[in-house]
Amino acid sequence: MLEKALTGSRRYGIWVAILLALFGMGVYFYLRQLEYGLGLTGMSRDVSWGLYTTQFTFIDGIAASAVMLILPYYLHDYKAFGRITILGMFLAIGAVIMCMTFVFVNLGQPSRVLYVMFYPSLTSVLFWDMVVLSVYLVLNIVTGWTVLSSVKEGVPPPVWVKPLIYLSIPWAIIIQTMAAFIYAGMPGRSFWLTAIMAPRFLATAFASGPALLILFCLVLKRFGGFDAGREAIQTMAKIVTYALITSIFFVLVELWTVFYSQVPDDMEHYRFLFAGLEGYDTIAHWMTVAVISAAAALLLLINPKTRKKESFLAVACVLVFLSLWIEKGLGLLVTGFVPSPLGHITRYTPTGPEVAIAIGVWAMGFLIITVLYKIFLSVREAAELD
Repeated sequence: MLEKALTGSRRYGIWVAILLALFGMGVYFYLRQLEYGLGLTGMSRDVSWGLYTTQFTFIDGIAASAVMLILPYYLHDYKAFGRITILGMFLAIGAVIMCMTFVFVNLGQPSRVLYVMFYPSLTSVLFWDMVVLSVYLVLNIVTGWTVLSSVKEGVPPPVWVKPLIYLSIPWAIIIQTMAAFIYAGMPGRSFWLTAIMAPRFLATAFASGPALLILFCLVLKRFGGFDAGREAIQTMAKIVTYALITSIFFVLVELWTVFYSQVPDDMEHYRFLFAGLEGYDTIAHWMTVAVISAAAALLLLINPKTRKKESFLAVACVLVFLSLWIEKGLGLLVTGFVPSPLGHITRYTPTGPEVAIAIGVWAMGFLIITVLYKIFLSVREAAELD
């Protein structure tokens, strides 16, 4: 079936060429980073995680969001999701590969990846996160490709694949929980030291992932001739709505807890996040965009009249994605480092090469998803003709 990705319309060829060019740019700047070291990035001793880690954290949630299609369809026999569960699995494949690539570029030297693999530290949350991501990747490759092969042959999926699909449901929860524990397991960083870090991660995952999948479905409907079905899209929109409400509620709970208890160190982090400290207000400006985007998206999603119109729904999904990309990205990460436990303010701004490498990884992920979706469309079209 892989040969189906090699043919397509002129529009498809241009899109693939753009992604390949962006990926090539990322490879070029990664080779520069490999030669010069991580000093090429904006990270430092005081802010030792940066753009790469934020993207890993966010995309990890995109990968986990496939469970929001698999669980209703396979456990509750919700037929409306039958046409798009494979799309969720293929989205998870691309997202997990992107996560692993961001970990790879963040470690600096490729040999460090081998060190983690051959000399594992069983007390390292990052090591266990890499393990669960690898298992989740294999589960989605095997189940997604097997189900697609069954569609091609016009037969039901084999019996042995069902247990793997069921296993992927709790595993999706595990990968987001492990990612949250990377942050919450650092007692020296009070901003991350919260018991609801994992629930916050899950809420953002179940909002941003389905929002992205809705956008993909709308794109496939317009350019690929594939209609996911109004019921499926509207159900995903409701999932995004409830997950976004939950995510906002968790943030408000954190704010109330911090400012009602009046713990100075905790309040400083939130002041930095929303207002800035000592003239360092870049993150605060980004968070303003995130807050406005989340509020606007929530208004569009809560109102049934706007949610049921595809144009408004697309805008709402873009706003949800943007809002959570900021909040779960630089907002969450940089605020954990600033101010430091000693009260020091360290500025962090991603450098040009750092941004270029991140764009290259995103382009690689979108290229993988594009190829998988192209194969899916070709197989389904052939199956419908037969």
